[in-house]
Amino acid sequence: MTRFRTPESHPARTSAGLRLYGRRVLLRPLVPPDFESWKEVRQRNHDWLTVWEPQRSPHAPDPTVDRDAFSSRCGQRDRDRQSGVGYAFGLFVDQTLAGEVNLNNVVRGALQTGTVGYWIDQAKAGQAYVAEGVVVALRYAFEELGLHRVEVCIVPRNHNSRRVMEKLAIRDEGTAQRFLEINGVWEDHVRYGITVEEWQARRDEFVSTWL
Repeated sequence: MTRFRTPESHPARTSAGLRLYGRRVLLRPLVPPDFESWKEVRQRNHDWLTVWEPQRSPHAPDPTVDRDAFSSRCGQRDRDRQSGVGYAFGLFVDQTLAGEVNLNNVVRGALQTGTVGYWIDQAKAGQAYVAEGVVVALRYAFEELGLHRVEVCIVPRNHNSRRVMEKLAIRDEGTAQRFLEINGVWEDHVRYGITVEEWQARRDEFVSTWL
């Protein structure tokens, strides 16, 4: 069973003390002392990851080599979490950083939605750690944050990321053309979606299989 532990009662005001647990994975916000671990994983997986990510501005400091840039990244994500617009988590396996699962672009009002993104160390790929982490994040989104809908957007040829959605049987809502800039190119994205009603209908299945 997933356990939640926060230092404050309101989910929009959570700090680095937030911990979300699955059977094998831990999700928690990254903090400046994680720099060396994050740097090692990101540098080792540079070619594996950057082809699926937005291109970093050449004028922006690189958090994979610049400790201050990484600390600024952590600080910005803390502010996003405090303002309730984003919830970024390191994905840990056996107390070792293995990737990230992030709930981004949280919108309230009539939408009540957010977008999940994820990546994993190639050395740990294929063991369903990301699928488990996504279920942990979905439970947090629906049961703690009270969102109505969560989506995941994936470049069609990114078969590894799409396999996560297939494992979880998340609904394919179609392809958005030239949806996001990825590695300098405006790429189509398959949009997967799940609503709180679907979560509630499948909750027991998700919990018994993944949590």
